[in-house]
Amino acid sequence: MKEREKSCQIMPDSEPAPPPGNSVRPKTAMDPSQNPSGNQNNSSNGRSCNQEPANQNSARAGSSGASGAGPPQGATPSKAMVKYGELVILGYNGQLPQGDRGRRRSKFVLYRRPKANGVVKSRNYKVNEAKNSQAVLNVQQHSISYTLSKNKAVIEEYTHSDHTDLFQIGRSSESPIDFVVMDTVPGNKPTDKINTQSTISRFACRLLCNRDEGDLSAMIFAAGFDSSRNIFLGEKATKWETGENEVDGLTTNGVLIMHPKGQFCPPEGCSDPKPGIWREISVGGCVFGLRESRSAAIQGPPVPSETSVLVDGTLIDLCGATLLWRSAEGLSRSPTPRQLERALDELNAGRPQCPVGLHTLIVPRKNSQNIAPEAQPMVYLKCGHVQGKHDWGFTEDNKNNRTCPICLGVTNVAQLCMGAEPAFYVDCDAPAYCFVPCGHMASPKTVKYWAEVPIPCGTSGFQSACPFCAVPLTGTPGYVKLIFQAMSD
Repeated sequence: MKEREKSCQIMPDSEPAPPPGNSVRPKTAMDPSQNPSGNQNNSSNGRSCNQEPANQNSARAGSSGASGAGPPQGATPSKAMVKYGELVILGYNGQLPQGDRGRRRSKFVLYRRPKANGVVKSRNYKVNEAKNSQAVLNVQQHSISYTLSKNKAVIEEYTHSDHTDLFQIGRSSESPIDFVVMDTVPGNKPTDKINTQSTISRFACRLLCNRDEGDLSAMIFAAGFDSSRNIFLGEKATKWETGENEVDGLTTNGVLIMHPKGQFCPPEGCSDPKPGIWREISVGGCVFGLRESRSAAIQGPPVPSETSVLVDGTLIDLCGATLLWRSAEGLSRSPTPRQLERALDELNAGRPQCPVGLHTLIVPRKNSQNIAPEAQPMVYLKCGHVQGKHDWGFTEDNKNNRTCPICLGVTNVAQLCMGAEPAFYVDCDAPAYCFVPCGHMASPKTVKYWAEVPIPCGTSGFQSACPFCAVPLTGTPGYVKLIFQAMSD
């Protein structure tokens, strides 16, 4: 029997019916040529491949299985459809292992609020003691206090802005936090217990999203306002004066971002994305190079050429969890969950076969049950041959090492599983590769991109990891091409 490499193209979804009470959702385009209005590479709009339009309102407004600051009840359909983007935690394949509940979930969708709640800096001044200042004591007043010494502090007061929406992220479950983020445990393992040793700040960071439909951009700042609408940087915190009565600073473990080089999910014909350089964001939203270690007392060098404005594919690291920002426009070029399911259905329709047990294999969807053990596909991680579960080829020195019956190579094996979170895909090609050693399947360009992304770990380390389970990649290049044997061969 001949071996055959199984491949297929993800086909576009048909346009879904609008949900009751809402206007029709904008059409999601898989092929840029089928979506002239949303195509960034359309010659009529004069944009190059590396430019992203400011108006992102034409992108799809909903996301399967996720919600955050969702469409407000009673809002007009046009307002309900205005979407800023999505924040997706790396390491979860579509949902948390224990399920998404309330503000604790694997994905947070940001919509324009029915009423603006953003803030803008109004004035700075010095006081002797921050905790007794009027701005700090006033629970209706947003403020940031920087303690410079025992008898010297700088207060920044903020006033309401009608032009921005404020979203906050952190470990705290208090009401000011919109998106509760806990430490990511590699391997999609459920963790209901609160980690008292967490390195994620209770009020880690905040986003300010522009409400103008001509510019739905989002900026990130380190630290978030607490229940009293205050941010405190104590005497020992890393901070520095930037001008008269003006101070900026960093949080204890920092907030890091990495913008991709090129578009994260580019239109057809544009260059593939590449990982960028990790930077640190200050409380005031300025960009700096990394400190010598994660909590070092001296800030890194300033990087005035870069901004804290998020772009499609920006990674945000909170020292314990890493989030991916997907813009609404970028998501319009990404596969939908249904399109990924169709690609998997097409793969299984080819009836791939185990050459040892002669069983037809079934590549499972996430959380798929009731698949016979002999039908579960296992991949040999060095050669990429896919077979069923069987007892042939075990080596004496290591129970997990197997001899591939096709090429006789000795390697570890892993069970194949579909990478089901569409936000992690950088294109719409079908899953034909898998990460090593976890076995999560994704498209060729997707596995190659994530294998090159250095994810922060520890005080100053970096490692590449599977975005679907956060398991560190092993070997070089950290992925393998899948080779299925079809029943017809």
